[in-house]
Amino acid sequence: MSVVIDALSWASLLVGGAFCIVGALGLVRLPDLFTRLHASGVIDIPGVGFIVLGLVLQAGWSLVTAKLLVLMLLVVFTSPTATHAVARAAMHMGVRPRLADGEEPPSKP
Repeated sequence: MSVVIDALSWASLLVGGAFCIVGALGLVRLPDLFTRLHASGVIDIPGVGFIVLGLVLQAGWSLVTAKLLVLMLLVVFTSPTATHAVARAAMHMGVRPRLADGEEPPSKP
């Protein structure tokens, strides 16, 4: 049974790491602030989720598991909030999204 749990744990850690790498590539490769925010906001929850799942499988049922789950809840609630706050601040400062066809986005009324 230990081999199965170890295999599931490592698979979960690798999948979570792959999600985080894809999110990091999105931060580097995407053209503007809003698409970069989207890449990081969408990818970080499953990335951290799979990593925490792999660590929980390694830890078993203990106080460490409870701490990892609290950490996951913290990420689940703060990450979308922070992403939204950064996007709102950028819009407030006048940063406009870059459109594919070169068309300017509509201005504020």
